[in-house]
Amino acid sequence: MQTLARTVTLPDLQQYVVDMEEERGFAGRTVLDQCLMLGEEVGELFKAVRKHQQLPIGTTSVVGSVDEELADILIFLCAVANRYGIDLGDAVRRKEEHNEGRTWR
Repeated sequence: MQTLARTVTLPDLQQYVVDMEEERGFAGRTVLDQCLMLGEEVGELFKAVRKHQQLPIGTTSVVGSVDEELADILIFLCAVANRYGIDLGDAVRRKEEHNEGRTWR
């Protein structure tokens, strides 16, 4: 597997996830599979934040670091976007164009 450049772009990252899933045998996972795993990773991020903030967590929980869990979330997010053919950079730009017209408190 080729490593990611330090200045990776979103399209590069999305392609990396495609290649990584092929190599590791995850390409056949459904959108539902990926979404459920994304949700689990968000829960793991919450535990990592609790740990980082020195808040109590379950004694049987295996908790990664905040950066590891954020990376997992980004990978699963790319996997879901890829399955729908969504370019995340374009999606963010469109959403922000919409948000610019909103009134924020």
